Formats: sequence, C-alpha cells, structure tokens
Amino acid sequence: MPLPLSSRNVWIVVLLSRISWTIGSMSCPKECVCQYLAVNCTGKLLEEFPTAIPLDTRQLVLAQNKLSYLPSIELHFLSDLIYLDCSSNTLGKDLDFTFVSMIKLIYLDLSFNNLTQVTFGTFSQLSSLVVLKLSDNPSLMEIEKDSFANNSWLRHLDVSRCSLIFIDTSTVRDLPNLRNLGLGENPWFCNCSFMELFCCHSCVSSADPVNITCQSPVFMHGLKMLEEEQEEFYYKCYIYFSNQDYLFLGLVGFGIFSAGTVLAWLMGVCAVIYEFLTARGKDDKEEEETEN
Repeated sequence: MPLPLSSRNVWIVVLLSRISWTIGSMSCPKECVCQYLAVNCTGKLLEEFPTAIPLDTRQLVLAQNKLSYLPSIELHFLSDLIYLDCSSNTLGKDLDFTFVSMIKLIYLDLSFNNLTQVTFGTFSQLSSLVVLKLSDNPSLMEIEKDSFANNSWLRHLDVSRCSLIFIDTSTVRDLPNLRNLGLGENPWFCNCSFMELFCCHSCVSSADPVNITCQSPVFMHGLKMLEEEQEEFYYKCYIYFSNQDYLFLGLVGFGIFSAGTVLAWLMGVCAVIYEFLTARGKDDKEEEETEN
C-alpha cells in the first residue's frame, strides 16, 4: 500500500537530511584528524585556513600552526561551532567582524598570537561567548571602551602577559556573569581609575593577583594588587603628593598670594585717591562759600 502524500514528503525530507549530514560528516581536511563533530588540526604548521571542514563541526582546534589570517567567509559556514581554539599562531591582522555568524560560540582561545587591539567590532557578534582567552599577545596594547558590551554571558576573560597599560572600568563593568579576570604581567598605569576596576568587581576573582603589578607612575612602580597592599594603593592614589604636586601647589599658592597682594595694593591706591579727591572737593566748596 503506497504511503500517503504527506508521509511520503516527510520521509523524503528525513532522507535528504540524512544524506546531507552524511556527506558533510565524511569530508575532512587531509592535514587534520576528524571525529564526531570535532576537527583537530593541532601542530600541522598550517599557513592557511584548512578547507573541507564539515559544516556540522562543533569543535575546531587550530592551535600551534602558522595562521596569520582567519577568513570570515569560511567561518561563516561553520555557524554551529561552539569551541574554537586558535592559540599559538601568528594572528595579528584586524579581526573586526571575522566571527559574524558564529552566534553559538562559547569558547574562543586567541592566546599566543600577535593581536594589536580589540575593538567593539571584534567580538560584538559573539553573544553566547563564555570563555575568552587573549593572554600572551605581546603586541596587544589597547582594548577599546565597550569592546565586550555584547558579551554579557562572559565568565572568564584573560588578558594576562600582554602590553596593556590601561583598561577602562566600563569595559568590564557591564559583564554581570564575569567571575574570572586575568590581568597579570601587564605594564599597568595605576591611576585612581584603575583602582576602581577592583572596587567595582569585588565579586570577580583575579586569575593571578600576585602578578598584577604597577609599572607607572613612578610612585606606584612595583606595587602589587594584593589585598594586603590595596590600603597602600588607596593612600598613594588619593592622598599621596609627589614633588611635582608640591611644586604645583607652591606655585598656585604663590600666585594666589601675589594676586591678593596686588589687589590689596590697588584697593589701597584707589582708597587714597578717593580720599584725596573727596578732601579736595570739600576744600574747593569751602573756598567758594568764603568768597561769597
């Protein structure tokens, strides 16, 4: 007995989906090792992004290669990726809008590369991101304000061992789920705004507080962000005056004193002139009355 038309259509759809999944699963880059929904290309010295990656891949490991560029078009077709490891490569070009279609990505490792900056467009499409590793990028000198504004699910962020001098508090202020923030071994400029990063995130545990050390200004040099040293940080940040500060205050005080002295002298001169003119006016009036 032939199947009803509707049932037949369902079976055709299922069969086509099965064939499509099988074809997609059979393809695998020759340099890589493929397992169920996972592709591992670790240590193959690849200089270009591998081709023929199955479209249903969930985990892609490209660590320890020589990749200097990630093609956004190829990544666009891997929209089901939830895990991407690109550590230990030579990525250094602009990554803005590289991960446009990877809205399911949860784990991204870009450590040990040559990244230079992070902007709003770098990770703005990764709304599901939970773990982001950017450590050991010696050329990374800037993370722009609000770079992680769309990554509200982020729990682990590591920017250790880069060349960061400053990170705006607002950059991580709106990350309600952030629990681990790695900041160690950067040449931090420790002004009062930098201290607010710790005040506003008392619930955030730093991955390596021992290695968070101030590089500048001079009076903060060498100070670590350990809990027992934060009181000293408060003192130096909000109370401490350097020689330049004392010189500035001295100049301001001298300027105020000089201005006050000149003003008092002018007022005295004006008072003397006024008294002189008043007295002269009285004398002239008396002379006129005498003549009359």
